[in-house]
Amino acid sequence: MITLDDVSKRYPNGTFALRDVDLRIDAGEFVFVVGSSGAGKSTLNRLLIREEMPSSGRVVVDGQDVARMKRSQVPHLRRKVGVVFQDFKLLQTKTVAQNIGFALVVTGHHPDVVREETDRALALVGLTPRRQHFPRELSGGEQQRTAIARALVSRPRILIADEPTGNLDPVTSWEIIKLFVRVNELGTTLLMATHNAEIVNALRRRVIHLDQGAIVRDEREGLYAA
Repeated sequence: MITLDDVSKRYPNGTFALRDVDLRIDAGEFVFVVGSSGAGKSTLNRLLIREEMPSSGRVVVDGQDVARMKRSQVPHLRRKVGVVFQDFKLLQTKTVAQNIGFALVVTGHHPDVVREETDRALALVGLTPRRQHFPRELSGGEQQRTAIARALVSRPRILIADEPTGNLDPVTSWEIIKLFVRVNELGTTLLMATHNAEIVNALRRRVIHLDQGAIVRDEREGLYAA
């Protein structure tokens, strides 16, 4: 599903965000990407949705070399790769349902399709009763559930979560993690960047540890000492 072959990313100031990274993630995996701030986690995520291009090496997502894609193909890639952020990034003037369906609206889907897929995503994250509420009326956990539903509404094959529990209390964090586990069990490949050692160590999934842009550890059922 995801392959990086000898990938490096060097920024114009000379800093290497990633260095000589080789990585393979198979369909249906649940993978934690861990490491300190500046280790390269966010750069890796941006490469997978073509917000950044590798300086060298090859990034392949669902069989496509992202560097060789035409600009017109990028929106299709991003429909296959959903992204959930730490700070939610919800549109404050739109309801929960409108936030979730927005990507389908702007890509020209029929209103019936938008409604059907929005309803499915709302049900998946348990927010059907809150569909007409605005972000300011939601708790932090509900806002993150809305962001997850928005990422899932296009039925992506891959879901990237970038520090998704960073702004949440411990109880709410576990609710969100259980939701991610369910999404993964339904067949979505899940890649989660996190600093939360407690969550990583409780779930015992694959752990990829980045340090100064390099993979220093890749373990099945791994642990993380933050």
